[in-house]
Amino acid sequence: MIKQYLLSPGPTPIPNEVQLAMAATMIHHRTPEFAKVFAEVREGLKELFGAKNDDVLILASSGTGAMEATVSNLFSPGDKVLVVNGGKFGERWLEISKAFGLTPIELKVEWGKAVKVEDVERSLKSHPDIQAVLIQASETSTTVWHPVRELARLTQNGPLLIVDGVTAVGVARVPLGEWGIDALVTGSQKALMLPPGLGFVSFGERAWARVEKAKLPRFYFDLRLERKSQQKGSGAFTPAVSLIFGLRAALRLMRQEGLDRVYARHERMARATRAAATAMGLKLLAPESPSPAATGVYMPEGVNADKLLDFLREKMQITLAEGQDRLKGKAIRIAHVGYMGAFDVLVAIGALEMALKKFGAPVKFGQGVAAAQEVLMEALE
Repeated sequence: MIKQYLLSPGPTPIPNEVQLAMAATMIHHRTPEFAKVFAEVREGLKELFGAKNDDVLILASSGTGAMEATVSNLFSPGDKVLVVNGGKFGERWLEISKAFGLTPIELKVEWGKAVKVEDVERSLKSHPDIQAVLIQASETSTTVWHPVRELARLTQNGPLLIVDGVTAVGVARVPLGEWGIDALVTGSQKALMLPPGLGFVSFGERAWARVEKAKLPRFYFDLRLERKSQQKGSGAFTPAVSLIFGLRAALRLMRQEGLDRVYARHERMARATRAAATAMGLKLLAPESPSPAATGVYMPEGVNADKLLDFLREKMQITLAEGQDRLKGKAIRIAHVGYMGAFDVLVAIGALEMALKKFGAPVKFGQGVAAAQEVLMEALE
C-alpha cells in the first residue's frame, strides 16, 4: 500500500478531528442542541470573515452556489456590472451574470497577472452606471492574488465590491468590515478543511440595503429568508448537519492555532514553493502577484504537464492540479491551502523533482527541496 497525498487546491485534506466530528450521531436541525452548534459556528465565521455584523450565511451548496446567491440577491435584470476576468473563475462571474440577465462589462486581464487598479478606475469612469465590481481575491486557476484592498478603497463610495474568496478566506486576511468589501463568499473544501458541500456568504451594510431593491428571482437562495432563519439557530431549509459539525471542529482548530499563525503558515508555504520552483529552473505562472493558496509553474519545454500529473497520481499517489483551459498541458498547480504544513511542501517538491527527471528534464535532485527548506526553517527559529 502506498500512502496517498492530496495536494490540490480543493478538495483539500481533512484533519482527523473534523472527520470524527462529521461521524457524530445525527441530530434534528430544529432543536436547541443544533442551535447551540450553529451559534458557535456563526460566531467563528464572523471572526474569520472580519464581518461587523453576525450575518455570515451558511448554504448547502458549493462555492459557486454562494456566488450565484450573491448575484441573485443583489441585482435586477439589466443591471450593469464590471467583471474582472483573469482566469476560469473570473469567467464564472461572467457566466453567472449573463445567466441572470445582467449587463456585464468585461475587463480582461492577462492570465498570470493581477488586475491594475487604474484599469478598474478607468472602466468605472467609462461606465458610470456600473452597479458592482465582481472579482476574485485569489484566482485559483492562475494562482494570482488581486488587489482587493485597494479596489475596496476605490469603490467605497461607488459601486459594490463583490469578492470571490473561495481560496482566500482562511488563507490570508480579507476582512470584509475593515476593508469595506460589500460581499464576500467562500466554500468549505479549501482553507476550511472540509469536504465540498457548504457555501458561505457575508454582506456588508451597503449590500443588505441593495437586497431590498433587487428584483431578480430567488427561492432556495433567498438570503433575506436565510438571514432571519439563521439568526434563530438553523437554516431556512434543511442544512448539511454533519458538515456543520465538521465546520465547528475546523473553526476550533483554526482558533487554537490562531488566525495570524494560520495566515503566516500559508504565506511561508507559498514562499517555500516558489523558491523551490525557481531553484529548479521552472517559470512561475504568477511571479508578480502570487496567491498564498497555490503556486502555478510552467513545465519545461518537451514535458507535457498532464502526462506528468498522471504519472504523479498513478505511480506516486500524489495529486497536484492541472492547468486549466489555455494552460492545459503546459502548467501545474501545487496547493498549500488548509490542512497542510511544511512537510507537505517538501513531499510535493521532492515528488516533482523525481517526476521531472523521469520525463527527461535536466533536474538536479534536492535543488528544489533545499530551497524550500531554507524558507521553511523560519518556523523553527
